[in-house]
Amino acid sequence: MERILVVDDEADCQKVLAMYLESQGYRVECANSGIEALSVFENVRPDLIISDVMMPEMDGFELCRHLRTSRLGQFVPFIFLSGQGEIESKVAGHEIGADDYLVKPFQSEEILAKVKAQLERTHRINAEIVRLLQTATARTPQPTVAAVLAGPPPLPLTPAEERVFWEAIQGYTNKQISQQLFISPRTVQAHLSSIFSKLQLENRAQLVRFALQRGYKPPQN
Repeated sequence: MERILVVDDEADCQKVLAMYLESQGYRVECANSGIEALSVFENVRPDLIISDVMMPEMDGFELCRHLRTSRLGQFVPFIFLSGQGEIESKVAGHEIGADDYLVKPFQSEEILAKVKAQLERTHRINAEIVRLLQTATARTPQPTVAAVLAGPPPLPLTPAEERVFWEAIQGYTNKQISQQLFISPRTVQAHLSSIFSKLQLENRAQLVRFALQRGYKPPQN
């Protein structure tokens, strides 16, 4: 189940949007300001963020700017949903790094279409990264016979982490892994974070490259 972070200091708008997205099959986290949103982001790592612009403590523009300058937040789809409909505000939002900008009051069908489009775009990018890494690895010199017979060294992972590792290097999303292994997306993310730490990697692209270069192949069923 993909997770969406809704950031809005207007309780009614936040509640309506959260209830609608949950009815469409998404898991929703909420925050009342940019400061609170950053804290939530660190804990749950949402797949997409929908944020108001005008908020106390830290507004939406500053939130987006902060995420776009961080390693973990630079590629997360970000949609502004604001009462500010002036062209200057829309341009500023896109220049900061937002992927889309909608004006309140919004049509539920429109925002759902925007959310689906951004998540699908993320899936396509991840799949292309895996394809490019596999293509690049195929062009590198093949290992010696001795190395092939020896096989790659054992992974320094727990059995549960290994199961997530084999799924992740095949390009599956957290949602797909959770469905195949019958665990929650949050558990998948927790295992991935532990895997990255143990293997001294930073993201999925590096994980795929690590597996391909060292000869780790998913076990055959």
